Amino acid sequence: MIQKIQSVFKIPELRKRVVFTLAILVVYRVGGHIPVPGINAEALGAWFNDISSSGTLFGLYDMFVGGAFQKATIFALGIMPYISASIIIQLLGAVVPYFQKLQKEGEEGRKKITQLTRYGTVLISAMQAWGVSMFLKRLPPTSSGEYVVPPGSGIGFTVLTVITLTCGTIFIMWLGEQISERGIGNGISLIIMIGIVARYPDSFMREAIQLINVHQRYLVELFLLFIMFWTVAAVILITQGTRKIPVQYAKRVIGRKVYGGQSTHIPMRVTTAGVMPIIFAQSIIFIPQTIATFFGKDSFIQSIAQYFTYQYEIYWIVEGLLIIFFTYFYTAIAFNPVDVADNMKKHGGFIPGVRPGKKTAEFIDNILTKITLPGSIFLALIAVFPYFINNVFKVDYGFATIYGGTGLLIVVGVALDTLQQIESHLLMRHYDGFMKTGRIRGRR
Repeated sequence: MIQKIQSVFKIPELRKRVVFTLAILVVYRVGGHIPVPGINAEALGAWFNDISSSGTLFGLYDMFVGGAFQKATIFALGIMPYISASIIIQLLGAVVPYFQKLQKEGEEGRKKITQLTRYGTVLISAMQAWGVSMFLKRLPPTSSGEYVVPPGSGIGFTVLTVITLTCGTIFIMWLGEQISERGIGNGISLIIMIGIVARYPDSFMREAIQLINVHQRYLVELFLLFIMFWTVAAVILITQGTRKIPVQYAKRVIGRKVYGGQSTHIPMRVTTAGVMPIIFAQSIIFIPQTIATFFGKDSFIQSIAQYFTYQYEIYWIVEGLLIIFFTYFYTAIAFNPVDVADNMKKHGGFIPGVRPGKKTAEFIDNILTKITLPGSIFLALIAVFPYFINNVFKVDYGFATIYGGTGLLIVVGVALDTLQQIESHLLMRHYDGFMKTGRIRGRR
């Protein structure tokens, strides 16, 4: 492994890309510690600790931005407005003819969609920044009497906060695009991943302190490490799992040249929807607990909200069912069997034993439905697994989230994608890759 890492830095182009990517990620992490002007960061941190935001939308949002939301930094919104704009554009592409036309126009259509996504990012960022400013101004004082925002802060604080947070999101979007263009890996995904990974050291430290204080937990911690290894292995297996549908292309003679005649396949992923079903499900199931944070003294609301916490099994069941539903919903939007069948028919392709056109679309849709079921069940299990670890082994909730949920799926998926891009650079230059050998036999 050490030799393979050294090979990365022997290739000048790859070395520049890796160093550039690391430098951009350092800039992102530094910006995550610069507070918005006029904010009492200590009072805000105390308020979040008082409400225990781990099971609310605030906690979910803070996870994606690497703790910047709780500190109210200039990167508090993170890259999430861009993700929201991208999802909205993708959903509109399934129902609005204009966006459907753009998706079929090739490179020019992609450029137009990218431009619209950027405009949407600015609009969503400004709206969310205004909401954050109103939220901060209305926070009550902490138990020690400190205010997050000094009383009497008027329109000036709101305007300053909106400009600062919106510019922070635009700058992060630019950083992500620079990584995709001049670095290695998908820039937006890497920024999300680094925000999630940034929380791991603190979680491990708290678990280590608990291990020191409770000496009887040595065997438990070893068993937890064993579970962590196999959980990550299972996520990699399902993330990489595909169902290959064989496709053949008929030979066509155009002039003096013969086109087609080759055999290929359609790789259909087990988890076509990726991590989006978990994000959608958690966004919905966190709403009751989030509302309850604003009614701290209302016993009726608190009694209802307590059933929507991860300590109760009904919470696990509801979230699991929501994930299964959103897996099928998002898969239907992300993968259209009719378009795939039409493209195959235009280029003379067919699935052996299946008639082109409508029958091909039905065949692909049937397979997609079958492989989505185990994928959705796995996503539901991996999402509720941290709650099981937290309740059974009595570990810190932040440490338990490492065992599953949105964070683990994003980290594993982005890491695999980045490794595959590094792998391609190594194999092109006949270096041994990370996952398979790339040298020609005659050179050994």
